[in-house]
Amino acid sequence: MKTRLILSFFFSLLGIISWAQDKQEKKEDQKKHWKYEPNFMVGFDVLNTGMGFFSDRKLYQGFISSKVKENVHAIAEAGFEKNVYQKNGYDAKANGPFVKLGGFYMLAKDAENEFNGFYVGGKVAGAFYNQEYMAIPVRGFGGSNFSESFPSSSQSSFWLEGTLGGRVQLFSSNFYIDVNLQPRYMVYTSKQDDIYPMIVPGFGRSSSKFNMGFAWNLAYKF
Repeated sequence: MKTRLILSFFFSLLGIISWAQDKQEKKEDQKKHWKYEPNFMVGFDVLNTGMGFFSDRKLYQGFISSKVKENVHAIAEAGFEKNVYQKNGYDAKANGPFVKLGGFYMLAKDAENEFNGFYVGGKVAGAFYNQEYMAIPVRGFGGSNFSESFPSSSQSSFWLEGTLGGRVQLFSSNFYIDVNLQPRYMVYTSKQDDIYPMIVPGFGRSSSKFNMGFAWNLAYKF
């Protein structure tokens, strides 16, 4: 009886060791199979740049992305925005650079070209800019209204940004069209004399913590 128990225990132990070894070998094989191959796609937002010729908002932005592993891509964006806000008695302007860092996941892609398809992702973003208030409405005694101005000051804002978009190759070239929506949520912003900023470069008009962006990029894959 004891011999049978000892043999059962021995063979069970061998089975566990063999299973663990196979699992470790599979992990090592997967690590060996995956290797990052340098690849980059660089794009520029053509739509918002063009719209700047017909509006007060001047927005120049671009991105660089790289496939990291399978369906996962890393992305970095940077740009510069200059805009004005003239509404409800406010007269303000702001300008400055912004940066965004994050990644996205290819939800569906072309079997013949893995860079064609639809994706979803997210980024953290920040802007460091100058703002100036030429007029801010102030209610005085007896219900009278007047405005007050504030000098130019340096401010900073940070937000979270989602990404939902798609890419398609132009014919058989290295050029791609990349179109995406960017829902945004303001996490933190500095204030001048406790005044919430009306405009944040890269975020847009910030009278609300939520905003929606849109980009139509022409990209080139190296």
